[in-house]
Amino acid sequence: MYVRMVNYLDTINQYRRTKISNRNFLVIAAVIVGALAGLAASLLKAITHHIEAFLQDGFHWQYKYYLFFFFPFIGILLSVMYVRRFIRKDKFETGLTPVLYSISSRSSKIKFHNIYSQMITSALTVGFGGSTGLEAPIVISGGGIGSAVSRFLGLSYRETTMLLACGAAAGIAAAFNSPIAGIVFAIEILLPEFSIPAFIPLLLASATGAVVARLFYNEQLFYLVTEGWKLEALFFYIVLAILIGGFSLFFTMANNSIKSFFYKIHSPYQKVVIGGLVLGIMVFLFPTLYGEGYITIKSLLAGNYASVVQNSIFSSFSSVPWIVITFTLVTAFAKSAATLVTLGAGGNGGTFAPSLIIGGLLGFVVAQTVNMLGIAQLNVPNFIVAGMAASLSAIMHAPLTGVFLIAEITGGYILMVPLMITSAIAYLINRGKHKYSIYTKPLAEKDALLSHEDKDATVLHMMKLKYLIEKDFLVLNEQDLISAKMTDILQSKRSVFPVVEQGNFKGLVYLEEVLKKYNNRAIEEVFTVSELMVAAPANIRLTDSMKQVLQVMERDNAWLLPVLDENDTYIGFVSKTSIFNKYRALLIRQADYMD
Repeated sequence: MYVRMVNYLDTINQYRRTKISNRNFLVIAAVIVGALAGLAASLLKAITHHIEAFLQDGFHWQYKYYLFFFFPFIGILLSVMYVRRFIRKDKFETGLTPVLYSISSRSSKIKFHNIYSQMITSALTVGFGGSTGLEAPIVISGGGIGSAVSRFLGLSYRETTMLLACGAAAGIAAAFNSPIAGIVFAIEILLPEFSIPAFIPLLLASATGAVVARLFYNEQLFYLVTEGWKLEALFFYIVLAILIGGFSLFFTMANNSIKSFFYKIHSPYQKVVIGGLVLGIMVFLFPTLYGEGYITIKSLLAGNYASVVQNSIFSSFSSVPWIVITFTLVTAFAKSAATLVTLGAGGNGGTFAPSLIIGGLLGFVVAQTVNMLGIAQLNVPNFIVAGMAASLSAIMHAPLTGVFLIAEITGGYILMVPLMITSAIAYLINRGKHKYSIYTKPLAEKDALLSHEDKDATVLHMMKLKYLIEKDFLVLNEQDLISAKMTDILQSKRSVFPVVEQGNFKGLVYLEEVLKKYNNRAIEEVFTVSELMVAAPANIRLTDSMKQVLQVMERDNAWLLPVLDENDTYIGFVSKTSIFNKYRALLIRQADYMD
């Protein structure tokens, strides 16, 4: 059955290659991926918000509000139990880092279960009050759809990467009803390099995702009414950008500390207990930390500034402006901690939405403080919007995504200049301290990060050592007589021979040394391979990256090196010739991509 299906797919692929150009076929595939990703995003949003609505409004019990202390714990526990019960063979990963790693080191292949597992676990986490966002799971799920469709159709790495990015773009577009932001996100965050032809599939996938989402889940995230921005306020936008840039440094530091704390705890259920209880206390003190937190920003944009304090134990002070400002500032720091605790404890989500919430809260604090001091009269909603763009830009190292996403979801295109200024300044402050974002740093530490600037490194990451190993070498044993192997040696097309005993690599014998030995001694003289064997300049491990392989070759001035597995078992050789040929082929394929 399986063989027949594979043969049927091969027949279909061969037919479409002769009838449909690569460019047109990718356009069709991108639309399909966009529609599926849009459906997935709509479904995730609907499930999550139904859980939230049931727990907050549909569930009636006299003492139900005491359960809000335990809801985040329950959500994280259910998420962890699902992972441990249904995803036993694979490591379940959250956030954008796994997607970037899939592109750089896994041939853009995302495990199929991520399409639904990310939705289930994030819906449980956020629906029960986990203080994180749904956007990262949507990106992974959408990317998984693109990857699965590409593998089903037997497409190449480049095409798989493109459809993965299309799925992610469509997911973002559907989540925020912002197709332009979806495109910019895919180009800025996911694609190792961008070409104009790639824009068309992304455009169609993102637009399709937004259309499908509007059909099934039509909910505008934010509404912004503004008359524009004033030149007199420019100084305060710069101040806001500097403050958010500094806050992003704190967020990065907190991310490293909290992640390190939970990493030291080996029991997953111990993580759930500690994280769940801490999160429950924080949500009890700061109700705005429950779930994504977009409701708070909506209220602030609508002019309900006391909404941050309302429903908390400090609600009696909601009429005191300075208490509201102070509480909002503390909430911004608490949101950072709550998000990182949620993720560290085993919940699923991302820092996309929290970045927006934090920036919006800080924007409100700055504008309202200036207004209260009488220094100037600032448009508070404008600063909330600018703060969201600046925070997303700094924390994610994605200034273009920050600008276009906020302009799109708020309708604040008239604020484009303040958005550009605040996003650029906040991003530069964080980038000046941290070369990599919280998503790309783990990959950079493992030398698995594709670089937009370094094209050579990008191509090297696309090359896999296992596909470059040459195995047509005459294998010798230490005790073999040279005279007995002389015919095979002379007929071999190689000038180097591996010496292997019971599968383990021992050394090398060079043809030059064999011939030299015969010139200096009588041909009838008996000597063994071990007498001519020498150690290899270096050994290459099967797990080494191509960058590491080339570094070793340059260090030892070697053109050919043996490849061994983790048990020192001989596999074959890798040569500079094969590496350069593959490198050249990839460059040609990139130049011809989508022609």
